[in-house]
Amino acid sequence: MTAPAPSDLTQLFADLASAFGLSRAAGQCLAAIWRTTDTPSAEDLATGLGLSRSNVSVALKELRQAGLVQVSRKPGLRRDYFTADPNPWALLRAGLAERHRREIAPLVDRMTALAQAEEDTRMQDLAEMAGAASQWFAKMMRRDLTELMQTMGADRPEKKAKKKHRTEK
Repeated sequence: MTAPAPSDLTQLFADLASAFGLSRAAGQCLAAIWRTTDTPSAEDLATGLGLSRSNVSVALKELRQAGLVQVSRKPGLRRDYFTADPNPWALLRAGLAERHRREIAPLVDRMTALAQAEEDTRMQDLAEMAGAASQWFAKMMRRDLTELMQTMGADRPEKKAKKKHRTEK
C-alpha cells in the first residue's frame, strides 16, 4: 500500500460507515482503499490499519456487498486486491442505496403489512407516504451520477486546480 490513509480521514470514514449502517472497520478499510494509488490486498489493509485479518475480511465482505469496493487480481498472483470508485458521489450513491436496501425498505414493508391489518386510516396514510418516499429514494439511487448531483444541488462547474506559485528564496 503506497499511500496509507491519514488517521483523521480513516476515523472520518469509520464514523461515516457507522452512520450508513456499516461497521467502523469497513469505514477504515474504505478510507485506505479510496486514498491509495495502489490496489491493496486484505493483508496490506490489516497491516496498515492495525486490524486483525478476520476483521478486515468481514469488513471487505460488507464493502463488496454494498458495492463500495471491487475485487481485482494481478496476473500470476492468487491474492485479491481491492479498489474503490474515486468519485465521492459514486460512494455516496452506493452507501445510500445499501442503507435503503438493508434498513429502510424492510421497515417500509413492515409498516405496509401493519397498515393492511389496521383499520386506522392514519396508519394506512403513513404506510402510503413511506412507500412513496421509499420508491422515490430508490429511483434517485438509480440515476446517473450527473443527474443525482444536479438533483442534490451540486451541479456547479468543477473547480479548477489552483496553480502553485513558486516562492523565490
